[in-house]
Amino acid sequence: MAYQYINFNKGGLNKWFKEKWVDIGAPKKDGKYQPCGRSKTSDRKYPKCVPLAKATAMSGSQKASAVSRKRSAGNTGPKPTNVSTLKRGGMPARNKKNFRPTESGAGMTEAGVQAYRRKNPGSKLQTAVTGKVKPGSKDANRRKSYCARSLGQLKRSSEKTRNDPNSRIRQARRRWKC
Repeated sequence: MAYQYINFNKGGLNKWFKEKWVDIGAPKKDGKYQPCGRSKTSDRKYPKCVPLAKATAMSGSQKASAVSRKRSAGNTGPKPTNVSTLKRGGMPARNKKNFRPTESGAGMTEAGVQAYRRKNPGSKLQTAVTGKVKPGSKDANRRKSYCARSLGQLKRSSEKTRNDPNSRIRQARRRWKC
């Protein structure tokens, strides 16, 4: 196996060590932060340390969320507990741009799928298969799979939902041509 030379002068560990790290869980009254870390005799709560540049770019709610996740994770041993600073993933906002109304088929729009994929890198989410497809094609198999899954959802739903032709599951199945 050939080894590659990694130039740490452009970034990497050297940059990481040279950054100024601060505790976002212990802000000072003037808006600045205490340096990262604490002494063994300190009564400060468990620190949530990030580079100063990241701390200044984060909103107040992002900082509070990161600190609460760090503290709720606790520390079970001598090593620190790592918790991601920014929460990733989730669904896009529930609005007309990202989701269709029930009357129009009750699914995600193309813009909604793109918003979801931005929030969840690596996702393979796609929009509904609504057009005509060749039997045995990828789209035909996606439709067949969705129709089988959604039929199970329909059977488990309430009687009112099962019998209502305008329920979201019914409209989605109609849009997929199930």
